[in-house]
Amino acid sequence: MIRVLLADDEAMIRAGVRAILALAPDIEVVAEAADGREAVEAARAHRVDVALLDIRMPRVDGLAAAEEIVRTLPRTAVAMLTTFSEDAYVARALTGGATGFLLKSGDPAELLAGVRAVASGAAFLSPKVARQVIEGYGGERLSRAAAARERTRTLTPREREVLALVGAGLSNPEIAARLHLVEGTVKAYVSAVLDRLEVKNRVQAAIVAYEAGLVDHNGT
Repeated sequence: MIRVLLADDEAMIRAGVRAILALAPDIEVVAEAADGREAVEAARAHRVDVALLDIRMPRVDGLAAAEEIVRTLPRTAVAMLTTFSEDAYVARALTGGATGFLLKSGDPAELLAGVRAVASGAAFLSPKVARQVIEGYGGERLSRAAAARERTRTLTPREREVLALVGAGLSNPEIAARLHLVEGTVKAYVSAVLDRLEVKNRVQAAIVAYEAGLVDHNGT
């Protein structure tokens, strides 16, 4: 069972997300919070597997809460609930250790997939969020795409395959099954990819995969 903390200052949003998560037999919302400070306290008290945090909350916002949870509770994965108007916050959330970015107005199946992905140690970036973030670079988009393609040229063909699947939100066991490899080999490939790309985590690698064109806007 995946134990989830749900934090959002809007009760209606929490109710909607909770109802979606309740559809899954393997996911349970064990705690809720209305601001970032409550979220950190609840995460500590309940030792949840996934903290699902709204970005904008009173007292302590979701970004600061995410940083504190990642720092003090390394076994808790953090996923951010976002809207299209909050692209500027993604970079800070990335550096703060969040590994999931989900749209509040997204497909319910995407929400469930994202919670499961980050709980398993994978990164999950909503395809619509990824597209919006990348397009939001405006005039920098082409140069960033070119830079990403240049960075991925240092990878072997197999490492590029692994990077593409990381970008699509697959966990190590899922990548192993897709590529017919043992999980330990996949873990080694992922570590090598992170080192070569000089990124800190899987979600930063996923951004590079999107920018380099290894993952389409539908997440495949």
